[in-house]
Amino acid sequence: MTLDEALRLREGRRLVFTNGVFDILHAGHVQYLTAARALGDLLVVGVNSDSSVRRLGKGPDRPIHTLEDRIAVLQALRVVDGAVAFEEDTPEALISQLKPEVHVKGGDYTEDQLPEAKIVRAYGGDVVIMETLVGRSTTAALRKLRSE
Repeated sequence: MTLDEALRLREGRRLVFTNGVFDILHAGHVQYLTAARALGDLLVVGVNSDSSVRRLGKGPDRPIHTLEDRIAVLQALRVVDGAVAFEEDTPEALISQLKPEVHVKGGDYTEDQLPEAKIVRAYGGDVVIMETLVGRSTTAALRKLRSE
């Protein structure tokens, strides 16, 4: 999905936005995305580009899956209305254009750690920190796979 498509899709509807790498989808992601979608009329997911993932220091072999594959998997989920790639390390530029009513991040973050939170608050949007499913993470899954 392109930014223009996302803007057309959201017209007149309460947009919820979240972002991340979403490299190896697991139950924690599904629970998180389902809860995020329940906060509005549609859910758009910002997905870090492959080069952005490498800059974030997720590990020398990350991402495991290409951007195209990660977007395809996310868009196959019923709760995701669309996924948009972004090249930067944070989704600030994307959020500035989409202006979602709600920006959601997982409980491994605090609002103070999110530079995009100031943008969302400035135009009157809400920032919601969601609980994460304990023991579920891509890092933990990769650690387990590598040890076997």
